[in-house]
Amino acid sequence: MVSQRAALLAAQSPAIATAHFRAQADPYHPEHNPGGYLNLGTAENRLVWDLLAPRLTATRPVRAEDTHYGPLHGTPALRTAIAAFLGRCWRAEVDPDDLVVVSGATGALDVIASVLCDPGEAIIVPAPYYSALDVDLAGRSGARLIRVPLDGATGFRLDPAMIDRALSRARADGVTVRAVAVTSPDNPVGHVHPGRVLRELREVARRHDVDLIVDEIYANSVFGPDPFVGALDPVLGTEHAERVHVVWGFAKDFGLSGLKVGVLHTSHPEVRAAARALAYFAPVSTDTQRLLRELLAGQGWVGRFLAEHRNRLRRSHQRAAGLLTRYGIPQIPAGAGFSIWADLRSWLPAATFDAEQALWRHIWDVTRVNILPGGSFGCPDPGWFRICHTTDPAVVRDGINRLGEELGRLATPDPVRVKPGA
Repeated sequence: MVSQRAALLAAQSPAIATAHFRAQADPYHPEHNPGGYLNLGTAENRLVWDLLAPRLTATRPVRAEDTHYGPLHGTPALRTAIAAFLGRCWRAEVDPDDLVVVSGATGALDVIASVLCDPGEAIIVPAPYYSALDVDLAGRSGARLIRVPLDGATGFRLDPAMIDRALSRARADGVTVRAVAVTSPDNPVGHVHPGRVLRELREVARRHDVDLIVDEIYANSVFGPDPFVGALDPVLGTEHAERVHVVWGFAKDFGLSGLKVGVLHTSHPEVRAAARALAYFAPVSTDTQRLLRELLAGQGWVGRFLAEHRNRLRRSHQRAAGLLTRYGIPQIPAGAGFSIWADLRSWLPAATFDAEQALWRHIWDVTRVNILPGGSFGCPDPGWFRICHTTDPAVVRDGINRLGEELGRLATPDPVRVKPGA
């Protein structure tokens, strides 16, 4: 017999994780398993291992203290190294004492939601949004997410005015909202938010007296023309900065998803103290912390690595986007991240989420290609899908070819019925 909360968590496994593990259990191989799944549903960075391997696999001394208990919110040495790294990213001074290191960005999101919210209180989230936020922010905290549907006609761009109106409606309805949560750069669409938009968003949060949670897991995975602006960049000013809580991690920018190391930055004293206390339940091993400290120690190497990472990411995106275009599959141009937000609305027999689910199941069963439907991301319009491209280029090529050929067999897109980007 389990508690009601445990039963709820067990039933809330993110669709993104369920699809990933099903696909990974029977992976495609051109010779040994040509009928296996081609996984284009998981945003995992598999483009940079050759750059990381020399530093991660080299023999290194292990000291006794690397096997002992350390501060559960991160060793001073690692937090100092991360502070220097994030300081360069944010163009700001970062105090290591404002950092809480926990097991993954998921853990960091869980911590900040649990600190800010009592059960039943709300977090505003613009949609579409990273699908695991349903569990990461609400699973254990007991908070509830209020979706704010963004406008597909603008490419689902973040609109602070829509957040403003949603906060006013919630207050009028008697709902206690504690925070607004956004991904920056955006996931799943891939927009890089301009500084002007982030400044307006902070002002909205200030006026409504709520906190702002910003997931910047893709901060150094920007490959488009628009520069990344951190939520704590000095260009945005200092007002309300103590109520801005930023999450980052090593999974995306460094391709180290399996190490499960996330970081929460908060300068609010009470929030920081509570977050440190919750880190007790999600610490990172001291040996892993030392490994990452040494990885960050070579500032010159880090700079070269990130530059090459962005170059490879740009090429990977261009190849995948070009293939989709060849098959007549519209998409919203991305400037960051590991995925493409593709428009398959023309292949829906009806503009419903039931039709979207049916198309997704057909693609999964017939082509054995794992992509994710927009409904999993809270997308307000049915027919959008997230397609990830940061894996073996041959897998991406074969997966999109299978997808494109099957869509061609299903029906010829009708550009009058559903216009791309409309």
